[in-house]
Amino acid sequence: MTYMRARPKLETMLAGIDAAVRQPDAKRPGAVAGAIQAFAADPGLLAGLDCPCCPDRYVRHLLRAGEGYAVVALVWRPGQMSPVHGHRTWCALGVHQGVLTETYYTPAAAAGDVPQPRATQLLRPGEGSHGPADPTLIHRLANLSCRTAISIHCYGVGFDRFGQDVNEVHAA
Repeated sequence: MTYMRARPKLETMLAGIDAAVRQPDAKRPGAVAGAIQAFAADPGLLAGLDCPCCPDRYVRHLLRAGEGYAVVALVWRPGQMSPVHGHRTWCALGVHQGVLTETYYTPAAAAGDVPQPRATQLLRPGEGSHGPADPTLIHRLANLSCRTAISIHCYGVGFDRFGQDVNEVHAA
């Protein structure tokens, strides 16, 4: 396992994630989400770690690369958002700082159509979501607030495979 030089609170959360990823497939995303959300709202969770933002897009900062999974902190400036996407792998997240808006979509009805929004929820510090590997479960995360947001995510693939194995993009 690869570890970022961490603080005790972060190490405790990462240890909980390590245990949760060993749960059976059907329980794993929820167990990992619980491990993240139990610590996500703690203001000292990422204290002392350099997690800069980028003016053009949200940025991922690796917190841990485990065997078959990775934990990252995503830093979102106001107005930044993910593409509309589904996941090829299980995932779990919790908001650490700020507020994110998660929008859920109905898959496109026909070729050439785009997914349609069907529900939205605000995610505040300590709140989050999770899901199985299913590219038809489509969502988008966005920072629609006026302050930088940080969220903690865990995906069921190695960090080196994020580019090809995490998201199936449905719309930019």
